[in-house]
Amino acid sequence: MKKQTDFDRRLERRYDELKWLYCELYHNDTQAFGYFLEMLRSCWNQRKRALRAQDSLREADPGWYRRRELLGMMLYVDAFAGNLKGVKGKLSYLEECGVNYLHLMPLLDTPKGRSDGGYAVSDFRSVRPDLGTMDDLEKLADACRKRGISLCLDFVMNHTSEDHEWARRARAGESGYRERYFFYDSWEIPMKFERTVPQVFPTTAPGSFTQLEDGQIVMTSFYPYQWDLNYANSAVFNDMTENLLFLANRGMDVLRLDAIPYIWKELGTDCRNLPQVHTLSRMLRIACEVVCPSVLLLGEVVMEPSKVAAYFGTTEKPECHMLYNVTTMATTWHTLATGDVSLLRKQMEAVCALPKSFLFLNYLRCHDDIGWGLDYPWLRRSFGIDEVAHKRYLNDWFTGRWPGSDSRGELYNNDPRLGDARLCGTTASLCGLEAAAFEQDPFKVERAVACDLTLHAWMLSQSGIPVVYSGDEVGQLNDYTYHDDPDRREDSRYIHRGAFQWELAGHRDDPDTPQGKLFQGLRRLEQLRASEPCFDAGADVWVEDSGSPHVLALCRRTGDRELVCLFNFSQNFVQAGVNREGSYTELMYGTRHEDIHSIQLWPSGFAWLLRES
Repeated sequence: MKKQTDFDRRLERRYDELKWLYCELYHNDTQAFGYFLEMLRSCWNQRKRALRAQDSLREADPGWYRRRELLGMMLYVDAFAGNLKGVKGKLSYLEECGVNYLHLMPLLDTPKGRSDGGYAVSDFRSVRPDLGTMDDLEKLADACRKRGISLCLDFVMNHTSEDHEWARRARAGESGYRERYFFYDSWEIPMKFERTVPQVFPTTAPGSFTQLEDGQIVMTSFYPYQWDLNYANSAVFNDMTENLLFLANRGMDVLRLDAIPYIWKELGTDCRNLPQVHTLSRMLRIACEVVCPSVLLLGEVVMEPSKVAAYFGTTEKPECHMLYNVTTMATTWHTLATGDVSLLRKQMEAVCALPKSFLFLNYLRCHDDIGWGLDYPWLRRSFGIDEVAHKRYLNDWFTGRWPGSDSRGELYNNDPRLGDARLCGTTASLCGLEAAAFEQDPFKVERAVACDLTLHAWMLSQSGIPVVYSGDEVGQLNDYTYHDDPDRREDSRYIHRGAFQWELAGHRDDPDTPQGKLFQGLRRLEQLRASEPCFDAGADVWVEDSGSPHVLALCRRTGDRELVCLFNFSQNFVQAGVNREGSYTELMYGTRHEDIHSIQLWPSGFAWLLRES
């Protein structure tokens, strides 16, 4: 009797659900389903021995990615080290940073000048030539695996570049390819879509459709050179799943599902978060569990945590392994500008109420802008805050136009008509380090460094995986040289996508420099987090009243150990705390407190207070 393979064992356990989901979505197309299964088997057969061994280890330890020791960093390959071989040569630096989860920003082949920062993919199986080859990427993944570093890569699901082979063949009218996109010969149906579909970039790319030179009209939700894929066509889902598994077989540990809420389109809806999206994400999860169970799916869903929760699926039928905590990030910056923690506390109450099995990636900055998707109905009810006026205030504050602000950022997608704009800038510049350095004011430098470290301490205090943006560990400032680059000058997000400044990293061991204070302070925080059981994913977490509107109190408990985390979002000394009895030790500096109901916090300061029994 033929021995059952791991593939057969995994497929047998999930076959009935997979067939039911597939055939319901694709109208009982058993031929397409049969093709899909053979494709899965082929991908598993191509999976090399080292990856299969990792699959077995992680299948036996399904919670491996929930450990408190995990620390992420995201970076652009060219900005960090020139190319993939350069990144491989810098792995020792990343280890020194404590990084064991590395997110490489988009690096697959894209057309120059029409790439949207790498999100207009022209070939899912080729690397951008200036960054290296697919073989270089696989060698980097092998080197990372040997060092215990998990590699994450973006997988752009919603669209392809107009230069992709499918798009070129569709434009030429080739049978089977036009149906992979949304093509129309007149504006009749596109105009019906436009009535209900919100615009993604109303100022830089208005509308959701583009008319081509020959008169054909194609759906382009993001930019005219990014053509939306039609997942109602089973061939699209089959081939995109195969592309995802191809990258998994190159050694990727985590695949970030870009813009996943958009991937199903239906006339008369807003084409966001439709039920079919969850069917597709569930089938992707099953495909990975069958072929490569060590690979994780990271969903990019830009909504508040209580609404993104649907993308985790259920305990019985999970979808994404991890999601971004986008709203908490934006609310954190709002709190810094206002000095009032009310909204952030409300936000964290919602997060703490979610099941502990839900895993979020927490961050302060990333490659993208900061959008002010705050809870404005609540702010209006509670404080009488007007949305437009408040967004203008936040943007004025973080661009340094508000009196007393030392933040330095730039606006993105400014829409004067709606009084709306998003924000760009590095963490250090938004915390005031750029202005302080320009003024050569040592007092302001200290305040900016304190603010930067406090925000990172806040990020590290949350449950989930903390992710640092490359350059933040050494206080990298805004890069204004993008204004002189014709391919980038129209996109202010490049202000925080500048080349990594290795000269700054050269000061990381000097505690008398801002770079040394930030690097060593952040490493201390990360090491404390990795060693303290209160940061376990299974810990009880809640927020309390700190006695001050400027201070957030987050509490974590596991067994007899309790950690009280206090964060002062004001620029003044504040007395705050929680009502507790017993002795607490401040972890960062080792000071003892017999009473923590009212302790003094420095301006933009924090305290991690531990009671062991």
